[in-house]
Amino acid sequence: MRGRRAGLALWLVVASLIQTGCGYSSGELFPDDVRTVAVPIFENKSFYRGVEFDLTEALVKEIELRTPYKVTGTNRADTIIRGTITSVSQSRLSRQSIGGVPQELEVHVMVDFEWKDLRSGQTLRQREGFESVGRYMPAAPVSEPLEVGQHEAVARMARAVVSVMAGDW
Repeated sequence: MRGRRAGLALWLVVASLIQTGCGYSSGELFPDDVRTVAVPIFENKSFYRGVEFDLTEALVKEIELRTPYKVTGTNRADTIIRGTITSVSQSRLSRQSIGGVPQELEVHVMVDFEWKDLRSGQTLRQREGFESVGRYMPAAPVSEPLEVGQHEAVARMARAVVSVMAGDW
């Protein structure tokens, strides 16, 4: 009888630990006092036009997908993410042996941004010189346009910004 009670007690302890999760989480942790975020169109200081719209759209989608926050207008938001695309550049990764035509290129997008609490004026997160990279192949047989690499770099940047929004653990 004693063995059954000990076994039952052990089972109850294990079940309660599994149910409570021991206080650990495998997901990202975001500040829980924030409910809404405004994301105005990023400023663009590069010569590449349209990147600011693509980045802002990707960031809005990523926030709504991965965070508990709702994206709203500035007048109704608890917080705001403002940013500036400081540069967009390309670098050659490889070239064709005959003629030297670039075969694979990288697009580098560099951003400065700040996530600020509009209620208190406190800066929640801030990064300068935050960079992401996308690749594309302009040469035949694939012949991808610059926008393919630019889209990849912007999507990676949006994921990285949302990761920064999560707690600094």
